[in-house]
Amino acid sequence: MESGTNTQQKLMRILVALLGVALLCLLFSDVALAEDAGPPACGGKILEKCTPNSGDTAWMLTSVALVLMMTVPGLGLFYGGMVRKKNVLATMAQSLTAVALISILWVTFGYSLTFVGNGPWLGSLDSWFLAGITMDSVNPAAKTIPEALFMLYQMTFAIITVALVAGSVADRMRFSAYVLFSIGWFIFAYVPLAHWVWGGGFLNSMGVLDFAGGLVVHLSAGTAGLVAAKVMGRRHGYGTENLSPFDLSLAVMGTGLLWVGWFGFNGGSAFAANSRAVMAIIATHLAACAGALTWGAIEWSTRRKPSVLGMISGAVAGLGTITPASGFVAPWHGVIIGILAGLICYWACTWLKHRFRYDDSLDVFGVHGIGGLTGTLLAGMFAVSAIGGTSGLLEGNPKQLLIQLYGVIVTALWCGVVTFVLLKLVSAFVPLRVSTQQELEGLDISQHGEALQ
Repeated sequence: MESGTNTQQKLMRILVALLGVALLCLLFSDVALAEDAGPPACGGKILEKCTPNSGDTAWMLTSVALVLMMTVPGLGLFYGGMVRKKNVLATMAQSLTAVALISILWVTFGYSLTFVGNGPWLGSLDSWFLAGITMDSVNPAAKTIPEALFMLYQMTFAIITVALVAGSVADRMRFSAYVLFSIGWFIFAYVPLAHWVWGGGFLNSMGVLDFAGGLVVHLSAGTAGLVAAKVMGRRHGYGTENLSPFDLSLAVMGTGLLWVGWFGFNGGSAFAANSRAVMAIIATHLAACAGALTWGAIEWSTRRKPSVLGMISGAVAGLGTITPASGFVAPWHGVIIGILAGLICYWACTWLKHRFRYDDSLDVFGVHGIGGLTGTLLAGMFAVSAIGGTSGLLEGNPKQLLIQLYGVIVTALWCGVVTFVLLKLVSAFVPLRVSTQQELEGLDISQHGEALQ
């Protein structure tokens, strides 16, 4: 009882400190907003014309809504439907917490460190708590939309990346540990990586292609999930008891929301309502279709019945795998990439998982990690110069494939090491997983005092 009280006191101190920083930043940001902005600026440089385009702005506002929908309710339903009844609310709570927590951290310092400044390793704090972001300012990465909208769109990516990791440790991670880990992982894993790839960092300078998050979102979350699953150990009854999903209908609805949301995820990454966004959306849709059919066909041929769980897993695998390549390849490449996603991710979620006996509860590594890795390499193979401005292996540029491989290695190593260190640090303050009794009782009751009727 005393240890629980100490834990609550520690969490309260952390939350109070964060609130204090936020209020202080707000004071500074108010001063900045009150100042005369002068001519529109892009990345600190005065431009003659930096007027946002209304069509692009409308599309990106829509994309923000679509990508946010992917976490709540999309991922919440997808994950919640695949755990046992006693853990549904706890699993959904993790997605909801990611939205609330990461949004505040992103506005406070995440956006600034990621997208303001072009240092090779990290950005600057010049725009902490949105200081200097005015009605007229734009970011050099998206010059036809307001900078505030660019910030908001990128925030949704940070949210879903942190939320994805939770799927690997579903059914057993203590909520307080999840909160502390999410804060640390966002700061030390996501922010640097996003800057390296998208914010002008060293991977971006090298020419690594990642249109919408094969490295930044999927491989990073998948790698973190694998490490977390190994550190925390397997669920009670894994391999011996029935751990079947509570309600796959929820997971199917979640898949549908993810599928539609992915149009904003990949199409929105063009940052304009243009032909490139259309091409990305077509490739995305075809990859999801091919992934679902491929996974289902494999099960049909090996188990004589295509499972609903398999088909939705294949669809999500196709969506995750096409993500890094979607804005660089032709639409028909989406079919090829989706087929490969279904084959490779199925292998990762079955043979590979059983071979190494790790308990990745909802196959975050097998679907997102392996999918992100595969898609990043395939971007280096199929990239079309006429679409994304970069040629891949098939257009006579084998160097691009090597560059993509380098990006994969850096991402996996960085996120793996950071995740391991953070889990060990968090465990020094609070236990990572619930007790055996709490796990048997269910996380809904033990962590939140609620349960499905």
